[in-house]
Amino acid sequence: MASKVMDLIYWKETERTGMVFTGLVVGLLSLFQLSIITVLSTLSLAIVCVTISVCIYCKILHALKLRDGAHPFQTYLDWDIGLSGEQAEHYMQRAIFLCFAAVDTLKRLVFVANLFDSLKFLLLVYLVTYLGALCNGLTLLIIGVIAVFSLPLFYIRHQEKVDTWVAKVQANVDNIKDILTRLAQGGGPAPDPTPGGAKPKSQ
Repeated sequence: MASKVMDLIYWKETERTGMVFTGLVVGLLSLFQLSIITVLSTLSLAIVCVTISVCIYCKILHALKLRDGAHPFQTYLDWDIGLSGEQAEHYMQRAIFLCFAAVDTLKRLVFVANLFDSLKFLLLVYLVTYLGALCNGLTLLIIGVIAVFSLPLFYIRHQEKVDTWVAKVQANVDNIKDILTRLAQGGGPAPDPTPGGAKPKSQ
């Protein structure tokens, strides 16, 4: 199942990915004008009408001996989407672990287990308030869907340039974090990067 999702994201099957991507974006855009119940019911109605029409058409062709009697959607019916007891237990344990880890992290940020991390969290929340004033969650969801189907393909085609740019940004971020850390510790000089750096002279 995971491999099929990755094939969709990386456009291994262009037609199928295009259908999924278009359906997701159109469905999300519809939510701006219609309720989610209306969108889901209308979409389900359209899909079932198409599948029933295709099945009837194939049965007519089979009756006229113009095609074999294979089910037109047998490939989708054969998809194994079930989980064994061990798999279900594994995923449930992982979900519980992630939930408790998130709650623990949030607790440490809110109750200032580390001042520097709490300040970063405060800045992030402050920026999110501006983001909420500019757009709503549905807009962010649409942007996220577009990013999922476009950024991996863009990275594959421009991997070298992206890696170089990310390395430069990471270097700048590390430099700023180092400066802030030294300021928080009293503003001492930067450590000597050379092995066995020179020790300060005694007075």
